Amino acid sequence: MDSQDSQVLGAVRRWAQAGHRFALVTVARTWGSAPRPPGAWMALRDDGQVQGSVSGGCIEDDLIARMAAGEFRGTRPFVQRYGVTVDEARRFGLPCGGTLELVIEPAPDAAALDELARRTAAGELALRTVDLDRGTVAIRDGCRSDALAWDGRRLTTLHGPAWRLLIIGAGQISRILASMAQALDYQVWVCDPRVEYSGGWDVAGATLLPGMPDNAVVDLDLDPRSAVVALTHDPKLDDMALLEALKSPAFYVGALGSRANSARRRERLRQHFDLSDAEVARLHGPVGLPIGSRTPPEIAVSILAEMTAAKNGVPAAAPATEAPAADRAGCRVD
Repeated sequence: MDSQDSQVLGAVRRWAQAGHRFALVTVARTWGSAPRPPGAWMALRDDGQVQGSVSGGCIEDDLIARMAAGEFRGTRPFVQRYGVTVDEARRFGLPCGGTLELVIEPAPDAAALDELARRTAAGELALRTVDLDRGTVAIRDGCRSDALAWDGRRLTTLHGPAWRLLIIGAGQISRILASMAQALDYQVWVCDPRVEYSGGWDVAGATLLPGMPDNAVVDLDLDPRSAVVALTHDPKLDDMALLEALKSPAFYVGALGSRANSARRRERLRQHFDLSDAEVARLHGPVGLPIGSRTPPEIAVSILAEMTAAKNGVPAAAPATEAPAADRAGCRVD
């Protein structure tokens, strides 16, 4: 699966090669309950085809109509606002009070887009700056501490895998988790010294690291945009990696296991390793949100959901109570 960056970039490069005109639209600023965050972008082709999103759909419809009417035939980028009034917000389907400020590029620089695509495909972070006064676009190196910047005339957006995920273990859950995480703009590494698992690793874009997991944690020099998920069920591999990860600034550290096994793991970390109670308390275990997941895809979804909540500062969900099973007709069984 591709991130929105690669989807949009892939689309516009195909369109350019086919001779289509297209515009780029980026959310620069929002007020109130806007449907998409700053930095969200979309590409709009001359025949109305779109890739990406800047709202729930109604604004896209208006942009498509304006494209068809020939309003985007210029070359210089400009600002367009939606939802300034209550009536306009209602007309475009924005939540109450929501306002969007968009930067529209009616004639994007194809060479700059090629350069951005090259950098992101190589796993690099890149900053893209659109200068409305000069009508220029610049691409330069980015880093994980960079953020979107908009002063009303210059828009700078960060592209590429801004978040990092290290997965301990190369089993079936890891394969699905690695693919899903890349769709959420994570740069993914996997470490598993067990050759019976790592020997067949072939998930595109997820780098297999050699050696022991605890060394991988140290070598990656984890920062506040990093996450570590241990999925081997083997304390010899998981515990040492968790020890290093829990001492790091990583925003999320999780480990697969039942409640009983997770409790025993926490006790081991307290008794046998130099970890404080606060550091042990950072461990998410059982890993993932309690959504009743059983299959590898469901477990991967629950892990990424909990990681997303942690990344966005949303409090952890309360443990789910076990619901009665359902029979084939959909009726509850006591």
